[in-house]
Amino acid sequence: MSTDLADLPIHALAANIKAQRVSPVEIVAACLERIARLDGKLHAFVEVYDKEARLAAEAADKAIRSGHAVGPLHGIPIALKDLVELEGRIATGGSAVWRSRRSTITATLAQKLISAGMIILGKTHTVEFAFGGWGTNQHLGAPWNPWDGTIHRTPGGSSSGSAVAVAARLVPCAVGTDTGGSVRVPASWCGITGLKTTIGRISAYGVLPLTPTLDTPGPLARDVEDTALLLDVMQGADPRDPRTLALRDSDPMPALRRGVKGLRLARMPASERTGVAEEVLTAYDRSLDQLAGLGADIVELTLPRSFHDYGSASGRIMAAEAYALLSPIVDDDALPVDAAVRPRIRAGASISSREYLEALAERERLKREFAAATEHVDALLAPVTVTSAIPLADVDQKTTPAFFTRWVNFLDLCGLAVPNGADVSGLPLALQIVCRGGDEGTALRIGWAWQAATDWHTRIPPMAR
Repeated sequence: MSTDLADLPIHALAANIKAQRVSPVEIVAACLERIARLDGKLHAFVEVYDKEARLAAEAADKAIRSGHAVGPLHGIPIALKDLVELEGRIATGGSAVWRSRRSTITATLAQKLISAGMIILGKTHTVEFAFGGWGTNQHLGAPWNPWDGTIHRTPGGSSSGSAVAVAARLVPCAVGTDTGGSVRVPASWCGITGLKTTIGRISAYGVLPLTPTLDTPGPLARDVEDTALLLDVMQGADPRDPRTLALRDSDPMPALRRGVKGLRLARMPASERTGVAEEVLTAYDRSLDQLAGLGADIVELTLPRSFHDYGSASGRIMAAEAYALLSPIVDDDALPVDAAVRPRIRAGASISSREYLEALAERERLKREFAAATEHVDALLAPVTVTSAIPLADVDQKTTPAFFTRWVNFLDLCGLAVPNGADVSGLPLALQIVCRGGDEGTALRIGWAWQAATDWHTRIPPMAR
């Protein structure tokens, strides 16, 4: 695959397939070649389905050429975070304890992707049990952020491998999951686009759980249009995940190109700027000015609580539910559990059932409070991370990079991460577009307008050139 073809987003690849300028066989072969050449250092993939992907590409090519295309994404390759079950395949959940664990079911979202004609190239690395935002993994290894070929920097977590694979052009798109920022943080640090969906928008059946109250699957891609296409395929009611029955499908495509003129976009409170890197704030302020120039109304907003307060409440729910699911593993010191992850999960042991239920009740109250405070705005804009990617050697595992993201999960909102700048070293920065639960369409509309007017999302990491 030529460099130009490797850089094409999936909507462009789909157009080329439809016009028979390129075949799924060529695209898959090219992705596999790049994986073989680059992933030895990038360490994005847990397992690559080389033979099966080539066979699927041949079948897709024949079907498309014979007039039997099943949709716009037929023949497009995709990777899955190693929490997503595929019957008969290894699903480690990022844990050395589960190195040989084979799935007995296939996740609903994987079934939907396959039914749309997409070709699964393999599984990507994750933080163990998806509990961590830095992207590290003590026993299975941390993927290498492709924006620095010399220093091993944080790729972001927990969907670390998915983000690295997309950013480095190993695959045009991937699936991640987001419990407290695990799609948006790696999207930010790897310079790609990532969508944290509303709970229930995409079925979590067959996705290894961490915190069922907050877990949400979501797409990672090169740009907003690709993200919208993937959302359209992945969403939908699933009786095996009752939460999906509360949301109607939302077609993001008709409104995608309507622009931002007349939309009321809220600036984050000034108090939230404390401790944020100057380069992040500069990119953030410039983004708001540019959106205002596109016709958006940038407004001030007073929130009833701080992002930190919401995030802390989220942390209690995460720890309690993770411990309930994983205590047999983390309480067995003979098992090889990541030294940073074990104490995060064990913290749930000290949370009583009463405290847990009170946290859930508090969440519902704070959701109503937040909704009232933001009733008259279409979106709240914030950075995704406090800094750009840092060296792994500088990571303090007792902290989290999810300061700007956890509150979105806690309040059951949706959030889109889009590249919006670079620091002095050329490392990517990102803007977060947060909308009401169920309103992914507005977040994508704002993100599309942003990317139509800027080119940050088209930058290529040095290790992908």
